[in-house]
Amino acid sequence: MSGPAHPLAKVLDAVGRGVFPEPDGAVRIVGQPSVRDCGVIAFTAHSVVFADVDPAWARDLLPDGDLSAPLNPPFLSALEERTERRVGNIDMLTVAGPLAGPPPVPLTEITDPAHPRVRRAMWHRDDVRVWRADGGIVLLGRGVAGRWEIAVEVDPGHRGRGLGARLARAGRHLLAMETGAVPGEGSGEGPRAETAEGPALWAQIAPGNAASVRAFLAAGFTPVGAEALLSPAPDAEE
Repeated sequence: MSGPAHPLAKVLDAVGRGVFPEPDGAVRIVGQPSVRDCGVIAFTAHSVVFADVDPAWARDLLPDGDLSAPLNPPFLSALEERTERRVGNIDMLTVAGPLAGPPPVPLTEITDPAHPRVRRAMWHRDDVRVWRADGGIVLLGRGVAGRWEIAVEVDPGHRGRGLGARLARAGRHLLAMETGAVPGEGSGEGPRAETAEGPALWAQIAPGNAASVRAFLAAGFTPVGAEALLSPAPDAEE
């Protein structure tokens, strides 16, 4: 039998349902939900540092009242050194609910575990499934603190035609099929508008990738925060 949910998992589950942390300026410091998952997530005036470090050490580096400090270079650099990891991009964090019914594009699942895209995805996620469309790929997997995550790729020759948005929306239908989500009325606003009842789907998007940002917004994903993940340094991956 599984134990109690990790504190970060509880926060993410609530946000996925449209219930956000109190914007009180607080920084929560918790341990890692897994060996893989380490980083910082910032919501409006509320951040969560999830790393296996001494909380007192971390708080000494975070000035009181500085809401941006947890995702600023000085703290992230110190966290890199302390954890012997390397920080990736500071991503926009978005979320959407599952959608009942078939995906809006024909998809064929890639079942070969040696496929390069499958292998790469499995480094960052568990329970990965990948589907191929004409001109792109969509994948689902369990990522940070067990949340459902989506990633899409559009082939160069198919960009600028709205395929990215259709693949992102397809992921919401695939999640419903994967988790057995049932039709629901949704909340009418936020991450749960027009959704089926079931777990939320998360997407991390580089803010500079404007095309991807537009695609996920068009697919109904709602920005809820920012996130920086720290991965093992290359010489520690062997």
